[in-house]
Formats: sequence, structure tokens, C-alpha cells
Amino acid sequence: MTRSVYFDNAATTPLHPEVVEAMLEHMRNTHGNPSSIHASGRTAKALLEKSRRSIAQLMGCAPSEIFFTSGGTESDNTALSGLIDRGEVSHLISSPIEHHAITHTLEYLGTRRGIPLSWVRLMHNGHIDPGHLSELLSVSPSALVSLMHGNNEIGNMIDLQDVGSLCRKNGALFHTDAVQTVGYFPFNLQVLPVDLLSASAHKFNGPKGVGFLYLKAGLQPEPFIHGGGQERQQRGGTENLHSIVGMTRALELAYAHMKEKEVHIRGLRERLIGQLRERIAGVYFNGDVEGHSLYTVVNVSFPLHPNGEMLLFNLDIHGICASGGSACSSGSQVGSHVLQGIGADTGRHHVRFSLGYQNTEEEVDYVVETLSELLSNP
Repeated sequence: MTRSVYFDNAATTPLHPEVVEAMLEHMRNTHGNPSSIHASGRTAKALLEKSRRSIAQLMGCAPSEIFFTSGGTESDNTALSGLIDRGEVSHLISSPIEHHAITHTLEYLGTRRGIPLSWVRLMHNGHIDPGHLSELLSVSPSALVSLMHGNNEIGNMIDLQDVGSLCRKNGALFHTDAVQTVGYFPFNLQVLPVDLLSASAHKFNGPKGVGFLYLKAGLQPEPFIHGGGQERQQRGGTENLHSIVGMTRALELAYAHMKEKEVHIRGLRERLIGQLRERIAGVYFNGDVEGHSLYTVVNVSFPLHPNGEMLLFNLDIHGICASGGSACSSGSQVGSHVLQGIGADTGRHHVRFSLGYQNTEEEVDYVVETLSELLSNP
């Protein structure tokens, strides 16, 4: 009997059972529009603001700095377009291995507004070159820097304190896409030198189609979605209340069990890396796998093999869900821009395995055994 093993948590995570229950309760009992002034609307509004306060407390910021969105892509677009459209940004700085929600948005907005766009150079291990970032910032006093906290394909992480401090020193605004790290690492946004931060619920066992954007007090970007006066004039449209409730419960659970989940997932990741090295000759790992990296992601580079061209398909046949990169680019025919950006060998086969709290040692063993059989001598 074929097993079912889900190792694609960087694409999306399964809903936590308690999140499902929280959402169902309010889907049954809370039907008012938060903008309505009658009793049903006031109940919904109170629930909305309770969720905002809870998320703000967990993230270490003020409730007024949290704005609800439809997810990471909207949060990224809101952050970038909102500041650029104010006409106060003269230079855009990012890296070539950001999520396409960043790179494509910056390319579009930079061209439309006539604002120069610079890509920070990468070092041999895939990390950004801090010296080059400093050089780019030194020539532009009103730059907007967007660098993701944890890379969704290779796992490399930046130091928010170091990058943010460098931006502050040079008078630049700093946005970070933290979609892969919120719910997995603690944040204190009162202390961190971050101006804008994007998050998405379905990456930390919450529902799809909902997220939030942190906007540091004093920032007033132009709205990305116009309409009603929701989210303090910042995001038009009736709030997705039941999903916001689910996201809030998911983040509460993530923080309540953060350390034990990290220990568990790190153990699985180390087991996967160790067994792959032992069982498959010529395997290596993309990114800084043993350095400053997500404990949830392993990007594996396999040597050429006749079964390699259909490796993801063959894994799927064996009940194993993994990916070749970002789920948002699964239809692309040009390969991973992240792997291209770090100069990965295009003649090898690359697979991203991303782990979650629900995964087990037995699943790791099954995945390695399956890979060993698929990539053994023909």
C-alpha cells in the first residue's frame, strides 16, 4: 500500500484541527459585517479587533500597526506599491532570489515610475553580500529595500537586525517578506528595525487567502485596494473575518508550541540530510544548509540519473509530495530563478523538501528509501 507523505509545507501547510474548530464556531455564530453599526455588526467588529490585538501582541507591535490582507502576495504588493506611489522613493533595492511577488512587482513599479532598481549581489552560499548592500544604500538617501527573511526555496535567512540597522543608518525604508518565518521564529517588532513585514496564514497551519501586513507607526502608504474605509482607509473591502479568526488561532498555537515544534522539525531535517548523504552518492544541498537557514527547508541537488528527469512525478507515484521550487511558479518552463540566481548546476536534479510539525521520522525514512531505490544504478 502506497503511503501518503506531505513534504511540501513551504508551499502550504495543513490546517491545524483547532483552527478548523475556531473557524467553524464563528462561521456558525458570527455573520455580521464588521462595518455595520447594529448589534450583529458590532459583535463581528469586536471579534475582528480582538484578533488584531492578539496578533499584535504576539508580533510585539501595536494593534494599529497590523492590517489584514488576503495573504503574502497582497501584503508584498501593498507594501511596495503603497510606498512607491507616494513618490518618496528614489531607488529600489532587492535581491535576485526573492519571491516573484517581490521581483515582478518591483520590476513593474520601477519601470512604470522610472525608479532605478538594483539587485544585491549574492555570495557563494546564496546569502546577500552585505558590502554590496551597503554600497548601494550609500548612494541613495531615499531607498526602499525589500529582502525576504527566509528564502522559500533554499532556506537561507537574513539577519533582520543587521539589515534593518544598515537601512536606518542610510535613511532607507526596509520591507521584509516573512511569509516563511512568521509562526516559526519569535518577533519583537518594537525592537527590530523593520518598517514593513508581510505574513500569510497558510504557511503556519492557518487558512489560505488571508494574511497581514505590519506597517510601522507613522508610515502612510497609498492604499493598494480602494473601496470602503476598512482597515483604517488602508485596504478597501469587507474583512475576511472567519479566516482572520483562523489565522489568529493558528498564530497563537504556533507561538504556544514554537520551541517544541522547532526541536521536532530540526531533528527531522537533520535525519533527512544525514540519511541522504549516507545513502545517495554525489548528493549535495543548495544554499547555506548548515548555516543561517530555515529549519523547515532542505533543497537537495541529486546527480544525473535516468529517473531524475521525472523525479517529482515518480515521488508522487510513491505518495510523496515535494516540489522543485516555489509553488507559485509551478507552471514555469524556465526553471527556478532562485537556483539560477545562486548558480546551481542546471545539469543536476533539484528537489525541495519542506517539513512540518505533523511529519515523522518514519516518513523521513520512507522518503530516503524511495529516493535510494529511484536513483540506484539502472
